[in-house]
Amino acid sequence: MLRGLYTAASGMIAQQRRHDTITNNIANLNTPGFKGGNTVARSFPEMLISVMGGENPPTGGIGKLSTGIFAEENLPLFTQGDLQQTYRSQDLALVSDYLVNGIPFDASGKFVDADGQVTYKPQAFFAVSTPQGEERYTRDGSFKTAPDGTLVTSNGQAVVGANGQPIVVTVPWDRVTVTGDGRLVDKSTGTPLAGEPQLRLVRVDNPNLLVREGDGNFRYAGDATELAQMEAGDRVAVRQGYLERSNVDPAQSSADLMAALRAYEANQKVIQTYDRSLDKAVNEIGRV
Repeated sequence: MLRGLYTAASGMIAQQRRHDTITNNIANLNTPGFKGGNTVARSFPEMLISVMGGENPPTGGIGKLSTGIFAEENLPLFTQGDLQQTYRSQDLALVSDYLVNGIPFDASGKFVDADGQVTYKPQAFFAVSTPQGEERYTRDGSFKTAPDGTLVTSNGQAVVGANGQPIVVTVPWDRVTVTGDGRLVDKSTGTPLAGEPQLRLVRVDNPNLLVREGDGNFRYAGDATELAQMEAGDRVAVRQGYLERSNVDPAQSSADLMAALRAYEANQKVIQTYDRSLDKAVNEIGRV
């Protein structure tokens, strides 16, 4: 009897974590460049239920039984968000649509061939530097300028250039044009600014190796040498005066939130039923 109690309890925990993921997505509907999360659940290892009998060991089997479920991980969904025009020269948005040998990726950016080989759709990110000097990656292009002219994120982290150094602009930003490949040029003359600054636009071939760290930043859990600067011909462009909106679908998130709640309540009812059965077994049957 207690096996079902534990199974229902594990279901409640999994649905609670799913609920937390969805509410976090909804809370960031208006966060520029936010990538919604998706809870991945899996069952506990299955156990074989054998026929009970006088033989030792018993022969025959009833089948397999899973003993519960758990939320294994929270995977970000790196689909492109809509662009919102802000008319602000320091707002930058990335539009990326990498092609890999004509592979038709699904909505989640993944393709599985007939042999089971998985290919992920590459994604592009802005590179920023933490106060500890570590490189992180973001799609939030709501940048601003520090007093010394350094281009920084809304949280004060320096935006990294193609040379690996922070980008410093000494002229007013209303004179700066950011080209599609991330170069900063003088708006009136079209010539590069002093130092020929260019944004470091990083290509990530397997976005699932990115770990969410908060403040819109991701840390790459793989080999950092695999990350390369965007190259000519890549289907990536910087749009100045725009911000990429969150890719969270509010209608779908609301439906998923309600489904998680109903599943949680169903498991709760199962536990209440077991509780009443145990109460009868202890307090009524035990007196017979």
